[in-house]
Amino acid sequence: MAGYIIKRILLMIPTFFVISLLVFVVLNFAPGNPGADILGAGDGGQSANLAGQQNESYRLFKQQFNLDKPVLLNTRFNLTTADVEAVAEADVNLSGDVSPADRIDAQETIDNWGSYAIPSLIDLLNNHPERRIRSYAALRLATGGQRPLLNQYGGGARLTPEEKKLNNAIYAENNTIRTWTFGPTDSEVKEAEVQQKWTAWFAENRERWDWSGAGKKIEILLFDTRFAKYWANLLKLDFGISHVDKRPVLATVLSKLKYSITLSFTSVILVYLLSVPLGIWSAVKQNSVGDRVVTVVLFMMYSLPSFFVGVFLLNLLTRGTPWQAFPTSGFESLDVTQMTTLQYIGDVVWHIALPILCLSYASLAVLSRYARTGLLDVIRADYIRTARAKGLPESIVIVKHAARNGMIPIITLLATLLPTLIGGSVVVEVIFGIPGMGLFMFDSITIRDYNAVMAVLLISSSLTLVGMLLADLAYVLVDPRITFD
Repeated sequence: MAGYIIKRILLMIPTFFVISLLVFVVLNFAPGNPGADILGAGDGGQSANLAGQQNESYRLFKQQFNLDKPVLLNTRFNLTTADVEAVAEADVNLSGDVSPADRIDAQETIDNWGSYAIPSLIDLLNNHPERRIRSYAALRLATGGQRPLLNQYGGGARLTPEEKKLNNAIYAENNTIRTWTFGPTDSEVKEAEVQQKWTAWFAENRERWDWSGAGKKIEILLFDTRFAKYWANLLKLDFGISHVDKRPVLATVLSKLKYSITLSFTSVILVYLLSVPLGIWSAVKQNSVGDRVVTVVLFMMYSLPSFFVGVFLLNLLTRGTPWQAFPTSGFESLDVTQMTTLQYIGDVVWHIALPILCLSYASLAVLSRYARTGLLDVIRADYIRTARAKGLPESIVIVKHAARNGMIPIITLLATLLPTLIGGSVVVEVIFGIPGMGLFMFDSITIRDYNAVMAVLLISSSLTLVGMLLADLAYVLVDPRITFD
């Protein structure tokens, strides 16, 4: 068994990697841009200075979360001067017929290229015949030529004295090159000074853009991407920080666990305690009036969507039409700090009674039918007839012999237990205002908080893999005939 467990754990690694790749690709190619609200809706009268500040804030935001990098493969080392020239001319509307949307796309493209456009911008600064483009190239060099500070966005690591000294040098250099710009109306002397400074600076730092070696190109192609940067952090169990509140995502996830685990664990225990006996009773009483009635009722329950039942219960039992027996939303009352332990438990039960009902009724219908079907498959087996022939009581025959082997389908469903405890129910938590993982997931998708969505999905995926392994191991406990040889 130990060998089987080791092989399964080793198989989980590439499986988890593929899952993370698929989820990452879907999220990053979905419509919309996280953090685009930083640009603001604005109005026609906003100042150019304000617009520039918003654009700079958005550029820094993308750098912070690696949103300026390609998703999977980075081929920006192949940028040519012609590529950069075309984008620059569109950004400044050199031809006079570039639409606002195309200008915005050009601006975002040049922002995302960052330092990869530096050699081409140097060429444009010195050789382009149009002064507006030369001025634009200097402005872009003053932005793209800046080096990132060590631990710029507060990853939690403390800087050594040497690193602090290097940061000070980088900061001073960045402040200097920010001033190396000139406007279209500035003098030619000013332009010549800026060109001379940038040419000397580029010659001094030329090795930073030396991508002639195959190894360097492969490194950029595979590792200077969003996915590679994300996995570099993931290997350190760092799920990143939220795009919204700038808090570590893992800390937020852990703060939501008590709500979802309370709901989901209570629901799962309740469902299994009711569905297994009900399924056994239905199998023993097959085709009886009681079995048919239970079957019809359970199928009706299964057909009702949870959002309909949740809204119906809210209007029926929380709004005073006709009863107001339960609170409308929330996990606990506002005055819980003044309650005793028993009072607090009672208050929580009062709040989650309806959400648990919504989480449980459909699963109860499904699991009881699985239990019934599984028992019917073995109840007519030869060893069951032998047990009855030996004179064993019917209860012993059903519970000890038949039910044990008939529960394999139920055990298979246990593979979904662990991710359910974490993921909770999005629909139920949103309807009842439970601040658990489901509501957190819904809000994160709405505001495109990629790191938060990735964290929840990857944790749920890893727990699914663990649950499948535990379910396989449970087969041996239920049916000794199953081995891993």
